[in-house]
Amino acid sequence: MTTKGRVAAHDDAPDDSTRCPCNSGDLFGACCAPLLRGAAAPTAERLMRSRYTAFALADASYLRATWHPSTRPLELELEPDLEWRRLVIIDRVGGGPFDQNGIVEFEAHWRQGEARGALQERSRFVREDRRWLYVGGDVR
Repeated sequence: MTTKGRVAAHDDAPDDSTRCPCNSGDLFGACCAPLLRGAAAPTAERLMRSRYTAFALADASYLRATWHPSTRPLELELEPDLEWRRLVIIDRVGGGPFDQNGIVEFEAHWRQGEARGALQERSRFVREDRRWLYVGGDVR
């Protein structure tokens, strides 16, 4: 288990040498961990992946910090028994290092007790002051 930054607040935080929960194939320490610890995401997709990881780790403070102030909820309650199991990126539009806007469509698979399902969302992102922020999304 890591001991740096917000990631350490969750008992199930992966070690930096394990695979990242976002299913990028990279190690956690080289993928989402630096973002969860405060580094800026270079692309909208990287921010989306780190937010998925934050949901998987129940890191509400990171989710709020990366949510655009115009759409950020006052409170964010995460279901403690909801397990995020797998992330699949379906589409990307813009969202590169030199873009101001981006869209990332994804499917996130979950399990809650005996129930299983998937959430598909087309998320919108904006880059302000060199930081990507989640604006909102359309659930499909």
